[in-house]
Amino acid sequence: MKNEKVFSSQIYELLSREFGKVSCPLHYKKDYELCIAVILSAQCTDERVNQVTPILFSKYSSLEAFANANQEELEKIIFSTGFYKNKAKAIKGFATKLLEDYKGKLPQTLSELIKLPGIGRKTANVILNEIFGISEGIVVDTHVKRISKVLGLTKNNDPIKIERDLMACFKKEHWIYISLYMIFLGRKYCKAHKKLCNLCPLNQICPSVDLKLT
Repeated sequence: MKNEKVFSSQIYELLSREFGKVSCPLHYKKDYELCIAVILSAQCTDERVNQVTPILFSKYSSLEAFANANQEELEKIIFSTGFYKNKAKAIKGFATKLLEDYKGKLPQTLSELIKLPGIGRKTANVILNEIFGISEGIVVDTHVKRISKVLGLTKNNDPIKIERDLMACFKKEHWIYISLYMIFLGRKYCKAHKKLCNLCPLNQICPSVDLKLT
């Protein structure tokens, strides 16, 4: 049986060599804009969100503007991201509560962030990692969930249980970046419908590798 700590360290080392310094692919200038972008990213690609947010952040240039936004107008701008009614409601609620309860300043703990409308554990981890450089957990999205299983790091389906499994495997100083590494791996090599095992930087250690060398 492989030593999980050693195996996870190998994964991290190989992915860090492949992708180098990484950051959240969502575009933003203000801290709260990242939160809104992450809310929009639910069931939507980062590319699509990045197409929508320049218009959105131009029209609503402050938290107050988002809190007071006409919901129907907001829905029209974010329509292409999907689930636009729920997202518009969440964005307005997020801006309102952040202003009322935190004077517009993002809290720096997971327990406080998840009290904000539209902010779940995954979103809170993204915010803590990206804005504050704090690791309270590991972001688990569809790529991370899938690749964690491919690598044999978890057998669970529930994101919270997967997160706990990953936190047990990886050193805490690796928590911030490991999810981004897995996301980039999933987009470039370990795709859901087409795995490019021959090119994957993990092909020498991955237990699910399907090398078809020519």
